[in-house]
Amino acid sequence: MEPFTIATGTMRYAQNVLIRIHTDAGFAGVGECSAFPMITGETQETCLAMARDFAELWVGKDALDIPARLQQLHNFAAGNYTIKSAFDMALYDIAAKNAGLPLYKFLGGEKKPVETDITIGIGEPDAMAQKAVAFQQNGARILKVKLGKHAQEDVIRIQKIRQAVGPDMKIRIDANQGWSFDDAVYALQAMGNADIEFCEQPMRTWYNDKLPELRKLSPVKIMADESVYTHHDARLQIESGSCDYINIKLAKSGGMNEALKIHDLAALHNIPCMMGGMLESRIALSAKLHLVYSAPNIHFYDMDTCMLGHLEDPCIGGVSYNGYHLDIADAPGIGADADPAFLEKCEHWRV
Repeated sequence: MEPFTIATGTMRYAQNVLIRIHTDAGFAGVGECSAFPMITGETQETCLAMARDFAELWVGKDALDIPARLQQLHNFAAGNYTIKSAFDMALYDIAAKNAGLPLYKFLGGEKKPVETDITIGIGEPDAMAQKAVAFQQNGARILKVKLGKHAQEDVIRIQKIRQAVGPDMKIRIDANQGWSFDDAVYALQAMGNADIEFCEQPMRTWYNDKLPELRKLSPVKIMADESVYTHHDARLQIESGSCDYINIKLAKSGGMNEALKIHDLAALHNIPCMMGGMLESRIALSAKLHLVYSAPNIHFYDMDTCMLGHLEDPCIGGVSYNGYHLDIADAPGIGADADPAFLEKCEHWRV
């Protein structure tokens, strides 16, 4: 992919893994995950190693008993949520195909308008402002701006971007854990007049205890991202008064089963959620759109991954973009699969 820079580093390729689970009923479920070592600690290689072990556990088991299958994975290995999310996705694909329904209908959802933001990676302030204007002229209405390198320069970045795009465009920011507490207080207070929708993950997770104080001092709403992997993390964030919003990512939570638990818990406490992601292709993006249709407490959509510079599209079927709006056909299951021509170039293993 085209190089893309955030506070934790620069990505030059996506470390994705595709799995396909076959059943004796003739259904095949597809799952994809995108390893992001700077966030989850997993790489493509660790995902592949764990995938072979996980696959052995499921041979001869009931694919429709999703909680039992996922508990097997959790009993076998702690963490490893990224590769678990691919197995989770494949199970939901099988279950919906078995029911003859698109996944969102299987989950009890219905379609709704979904408009994604578009992300600007960290760069020189003037260059970021120019990119913001280019996105605006291309029809984007919501910007997500990556920050977290240097607080003072981050303030300049936002000032230049807001000045360039005017008052009507929504701007949300993501520090990707890049600031210290003092930097976060300075930056967020200095951006208080820039009409920022929210700030994702301002500090490292080991400063979670400082989030309640930061939230009180900040004129900008706080969204928990890396601070929330599971619904247990969500409970701690909510009960401590640490966040206004939560960012749900399949590769971070372990898949749709856990994502729905986070969603439901947040809904009970009136904490709106966002659907986010790593560097997935349109395969996993399709699953995420089905989840969005099924989750009324997801109010924000950061689903621009496939617009950020993937140089190849390995997906057939699946989600489509109309500008910055997403839609998907009503095929059974996830409705997306890997292009056989793309798979011919890939390494593969069968268990």
